Amino acid sequence: MANPRTDDDYVVEAPAEPEGFASVLGAIGDPFVFVGTEILNIFKVFFLTVFYVVRRPVRWSEVLRQCFEIGNRSVVFIALVLGFLGMILIYQSGFQAQRIVGDLQLLGALYMQMLFREFGPTITALMLATRVGTGIAAEIGSMVVTEQVDALRLNNADPVQYLVVPRFLASVVMTLVLSTLAIVVAYFSGMYVAFVVFGVNPQTFHNTTFMLWGDLIIFTLKALAYGITVPIIAAEAGLSAFGGSEGVGWATTKAVVNASLAITFLDFLLSGFGYFFLFS
Repeated sequence: MANPRTDDDYVVEAPAEPEGFASVLGAIGDPFVFVGTEILNIFKVFFLTVFYVVRRPVRWSEVLRQCFEIGNRSVVFIALVLGFLGMILIYQSGFQAQRIVGDLQLLGALYMQMLFREFGPTITALMLATRVGTGIAAEIGSMVVTEQVDALRLNNADPVQYLVVPRFLASVVMTLVLSTLAIVVAYFSGMYVAFVVFGVNPQTFHNTTFMLWGDLIIFTLKALAYGITVPIIAAEAGLSAFGGSEGVGWATTKAVVNASLAITFLDFLLSGFGYFFLFS
């Protein structure tokens, strides 16, 4: 007669952990899989947003409200940051120019070109990533963890159309406006420091000799690209939140990190485009 089965006969052993070369490959591949998944999710939210902008009615009242939240509430923050940055840049650049060439007549012309090509839109976008990006991620993430997003789906309202589209349109417009404001504030604060510290006459400082149409084009492209990037990445981070307050905190951190990396990468690409196709 066969021996009766015991409980130990039904125990399934866990698969063995990969060892050696396989574990090394897994450790190397996991970050690439994670990054690839994040990029795919971001592009999915982007294409859905563009689809709803084109094919569905837009809630313009909500767009205007988001313009106030993104733009008006960021004016003082952007003005202070770019104002002090402009003073620091002129202060350091003026001392270096005195040491090297001893002539500050072209300081304002070079400074204006640098603001349009790099610092104006890029620093503004980084500041918006810290203020606006975290706000979008926290707001949408809180709605996810409290099941408000699930309630939207039950009412046949797509979260991307209802939550992301108004913030997307408002961010595109207000990033361009705030970048323009940032350049004006940074330029005049730099002009003030040049006059007080180095004795450069404001009429001499105001020099548009080096400005080209390509500078305005690259400025507009960067501002629009950053205005698209920040809300999309922040919304994706918020929609992927889970758990409770810890998940919302993780989503805000993810939004700032990913948006900052994306802005830096786009700055490199668009600057290269400008140098090869607009300034060569």
